Amino acid sequence: MNREDLQFLPISINVTNKKILLIGGGKVATHKGTIMARFVNQVTVIAPEFTEEIKQLPFTFIEKEYEKRDLEGFFLVYVCTGNQELNHQIKEDSEALGILTSVCDAPFLCDFVSPAVHKEGNITIAVGSNAQNVYQSVDIRNQIKELIENGQIHIQ
Repeated sequence: MNREDLQFLPISINVTNKKILLIGGGKVATHKGTIMARFVNQVTVIAPEFTEEIKQLPFTFIEKEYEKRDLEGFFLVYVCTGNQELNHQIKEDSEALGILTSVCDAPFLCDFVSPAVHKEGNITIAVGSNAQNVYQSVDIRNQIKELIENGQIHIQ
């Protein structure tokens, strides 16, 4: 299967009172967590160490190495460890438990991917590229954001 063969359905998932797990505490996890914090605060982060920036987010932090039992009770899992072998293992463990998982920078391992988003009030604009070109998605999102900020698109 090629990357072009991947198909992602653009949806919004109800995460009200759902437990979300972010595994990783480095730069990529910090970026992902910063985006997530705009939408949710019931996130648990597990990693052996954390950046100072991620520790500023309104999440629960558990400083430890990953173990399969860490997945129990979670609805969604984001994997951002930077260790490809560990990322594969976490994906396998999550799949065995029926938990939807997104492995950062590895679309073939993802049950879902996160689009580039702009949130204003209760309106969320999401631009996805079907895991093909994240930079293009971000560029288009930024163009839309600029149109809103310049008053060319009105959100009320």
